[in-house]
Amino acid sequence: MLLKLCILPGDGIGPEVTDQAVLVLQAVAISFGHQLQLQQKNVGGAALAVANDPLPPDTLHACLDSSAVLLGAVGSPAFDKNPNHLRPEAGLLRLRRELGAYANLRPAVCFPAIEDCSPLRAEVVRGTDIMIVRELLGGLYFGEPRSITGAPGQRLAINTMTYSEPEIERIARVAFELAAKRRNRVLSVDKANVLECSRLWREVVTRCAKDFPDVQLSHMYVDSAAMSLVQHPKEFDVVLTENMFGDILSDQAGAIVGSLGLLASASIGGKIGLYEPVHGSAPSIAGNGIANPLGAILSAAMLLRYSFQLEREAACIENAVSYVLEKGARTSDLAHAGQTPVSTSEMGRKVVEAMKLSAVAA
Repeated sequence: MLLKLCILPGDGIGPEVTDQAVLVLQAVAISFGHQLQLQQKNVGGAALAVANDPLPPDTLHACLDSSAVLLGAVGSPAFDKNPNHLRPEAGLLRLRRELGAYANLRPAVCFPAIEDCSPLRAEVVRGTDIMIVRELLGGLYFGEPRSITGAPGQRLAINTMTYSEPEIERIARVAFELAAKRRNRVLSVDKANVLECSRLWREVVTRCAKDFPDVQLSHMYVDSAAMSLVQHPKEFDVVLTENMFGDILSDQAGAIVGSLGLLASASIGGKIGLYEPVHGSAPSIAGNGIANPLGAILSAAMLLRYSFQLEREAACIENAVSYVLEKGARTSDLAHAGQTPVSTSEMGRKVVEAMKLSAVAA
């Protein structure tokens, strides 16, 4: 199969972790007989630095001309004072919209080898396997009007949360279809006691559930869900929620399973999927070779699964990650006192070697 990919390393640690994910993809292509065609472009702060645009036209064209997009991270304090449309994050939001990627899948899995990296007791976190399904193109992040107006000292800021029935229904169906392939449970998270958007959300999700009689649907307010996620993480299966709530809960889930550096994501729904680790650009550690590349590598596994339906290849990557963790490899975010952390590139090399062994076994 031809794997035609656009690579967007982005900012901060993005290039470092993306390099390792690409090396893993190259090893997969060789092991399974696929052809890998790569095109690399700038996005976010890296694009602003050379083109004064966080998503230049040539970057967008390359993404739309690819079969899938692998992104590192966006964000840089150098652009914090820029207007909204000239901030790195504006490029990412626009890219998601242009790709039609309305469904963000964020798995949070506790690998047995690193139960001790969780701030929770091992018996609480053991067996955690959550899929957060986050609506990605609506809510406060995209709603209009939005503005800051008025004189200094008297300014007024406005953001608008909006959701339509079709937007809610399409993301709900993604969650139910995923649950039907997992443990047949969907928890829909909202704030229906306060927000009109959430009341409509709950109504539409409940209606959609009738088409999936084997899937058990429950509802929970977002504040209660955040508490339960810490108390009983392994009770969760598929968590369905809107844009901002999903952004927050998925980061919380990352801390629960040990590190944000482990978390992958897939943004799907349009013709072209966008895959990226959940962590940010982490400028404070950029260039030091200590970033955890596993989130980016696991995002590459999701890319193979959801954009190319290459389940065996995706599983080989995931098995390789589990194997290297079992063998004791730890980047600095996972290492405890007395453990010597491996570098970003060393972790990537270990995963490549383990993936080749896994491919032979497959």
